[in-house]
Amino acid sequence: MHGKQRAIARPLRAALGLELVVPPGFDTDAFGSFCGAVARPGTPLEACRRKAERALETSGCDLALASEGAFGPHPAVAFLPCGLEWMVFLDASQGLVIADHLLARRTNFDHCTCRRAEALADWPARVGFPSHALLVRPHQLPPGAPPGLALRKGITGTATLEAAITVAAAASIDGLAQVETDMRAHRNPTRMASIRALAFRLARRIATPCPACRAPGWGRVEPLPGLPCSWCGTPTSLLRAERFGCVRCEASEEHPRSDGLLLADPQHCPHCNP
Repeated sequence: MHGKQRAIARPLRAALGLELVVPPGFDTDAFGSFCGAVARPGTPLEACRRKAERALETSGCDLALASEGAFGPHPAVAFLPCGLEWMVFLDASQGLVIADHLLARRTNFDHCTCRRAEALADWPARVGFPSHALLVRPHQLPPGAPPGLALRKGITGTATLEAAITVAAAASIDGLAQVETDMRAHRNPTRMASIRALAFRLARRIATPCPACRAPGWGRVEPLPGLPCSWCGTPTSLLRAERFGCVRCEASEEHPRSDGLLLADPQHCPHCNP
């Protein structure tokens, strides 16, 4: 529904020789929507896998791929926003589930409230408007109001934005409109770039066989924290290594950090900087 095939098709073709087919009439919003009109049950990974399983059922293919994203504060730096993108690849003929994710540090994810569009000042430009669309809704819905009341998505014009803010503010209990970045992929070029990067990563993983059983999908399965402090050697919460594993057998290997860092700065140490 959101044009992700534009970012995903090339990596699949280049690395795996696969042609991407989008099932006609496939309603991915039924698995949850960013605007909240449809709640997403479970985690992004669970929703992603359900999408792929439904695609298998409706398409008649034995391979399926789905994407799902979530946005919020960075896990290590709370005041910075970030995105978490997931992709799941299913091979029904071999019974394989191959998943990978990407922590997207580059994102325009943000929101603000206002009574009139003039109060936004330069905020729209800072989040990439109009090349990146905006979403407007009432800040506080009246009791019993439907989730989609006065909701406007995909806004890329100044006049449309002003009108949407006026309508949403009038419908809100506190007279405020909430203006948000539209995080749907086809309305957000920054997010589409993250999806493309993850598609290349997943395609490389699918193309990598397990060194033990030769099944596709060898790759990272678990982060291993505990990078030692450079002063006292106490394990910190920073990544020490990653465990790579197979999606079929029990084979696994420990891989060091890709940046070669062996010691943590004492600022991260629970002993030196409690």
